[in-house]
Amino acid sequence: MLVFLFPLMLGNVLQSISMTLNTIFVGRLIGVPGLAAISAFFPVFFLLISFVIGLSSASTVLIGQAHGARDEHRVRKVAGNALSLCILLGIAGAVAGSFVADPLLKAIGTPSDILPASIGYARIAFYGLPLLFFYLMYTTLLRGVGDSTTPLYFLIVSTLLGMALTPAFILGWAGLPRIGVNAAIVSSLLATAATQLVLFFYLRARKHPLALNMEMLRDFALDRSLVATILRIGVPAGIQVVMVSLAEIAVISFVNRFGSGATAAYGAVNQVVNYIQFPAITLAITASIFGSQAIGARRFDRLGAIVRSSVVLNYVIVGTLIVLGYGLDKPLLSLFLGNSPTLEIARTLLKITLWSYAIYGNMAVLSGVMRASGAVLWPTAISIFMVWGIEVPTAYVLSQRIGLDGVWIGYPVAYCAGLALQSAYYFLVWKRRELRPIV
Repeated sequence: MLVFLFPLMLGNVLQSISMTLNTIFVGRLIGVPGLAAISAFFPVFFLLISFVIGLSSASTVLIGQAHGARDEHRVRKVAGNALSLCILLGIAGAVAGSFVADPLLKAIGTPSDILPASIGYARIAFYGLPLLFFYLMYTTLLRGVGDSTTPLYFLIVSTLLGMALTPAFILGWAGLPRIGVNAAIVSSLLATAATQLVLFFYLRARKHPLALNMEMLRDFALDRSLVATILRIGVPAGIQVVMVSLAEIAVISFVNRFGSGATAAYGAVNQVVNYIQFPAITLAITASIFGSQAIGARRFDRLGAIVRSSVVLNYVIVGTLIVLGYGLDKPLLSLFLGNSPTLEIARTLLKITLWSYAIYGNMAVLSGVMRASGAVLWPTAISIFMVWGIEVPTAYVLSQRIGLDGVWIGYPVAYCAGLALQSAYYFLVWKRRELRPIV
């Protein structure tokens, strides 16, 4: 697991670094208003990619089981259909999203002093959805066949390009236009496009099972039964991520009521938390991939060891990062906020929520392994209840009573309840089921 996990985790860290550097460049070169403008769009952007995350998790389960069964033709067929679906969704999202950027950001209460910049940033992000969806799905599918190193190589390329392009577009280096807060999203899209192009040639040269060749292109023709299976597993997972994204939009609407300084603090805290949350998510992905391959190979006896190993690794790795986060909170947050008064707000918020991401990781591992068997309904229902039945109401009520701190208390309360509910379903129901590969 560690051999597979390390490149996957390092890839997620590099992805976080890319996002972080873009945020730092905006916050330090443009100022707190610029940081607030892109922070207001963070939950909306996650909502945009949420359904594809659900479909990619379903596709990974199917590819993992096919790979475990050594059925390489089915691996390519699943990949072709999944990529085709992503292209269609990306085009639909780009068209629809360009119309809703303005009313959506107004509806969540984006402060008026940053609204024009947020709308401009959002529209560019919407137009880039087909590219982002395709790249996200493609790299996810590579991991489904046990290849966590190739996505890492190309995340390094993408990160380096982003590091160079964002300040170049902010400061107008080499004659490039100065495009302000839009520099972050424009550089990300350009880096993604260049990386995807090089990835195509690399996979062809390596004769990778998922290289984009004529056989896979023929598999882009949608197969009704396969699409139905992908949607049966992916739609509940996608709905879950959508509901989590909507919850984040609700949460930021609570935060926005406290002004653009609070919105900037929210963005800075999210950047630090990403480095804690992504390893937890990575462990859940690893557990799901290992679980799906074990099920495809009919090695059901390995599932218990996969869960135990993943949970232990979660508390060791995520727990270590949490300790570092508490010890280095001020220098980390000052990267984004400097020594502005917003810094102390962000430090308080980080202290409230950081510890709970170890609980979140444990919960995500259990959910990931259950999804590997195709069991998505109850893990999804529990996750939706966690955010909408616990997190959002708690954040709303406490924000009314004790202020901004109350918003962040909703996270640990929800994660603890979610772990209790997922554990109950895992031990009392799922472990007693008869497992079999998905046909």
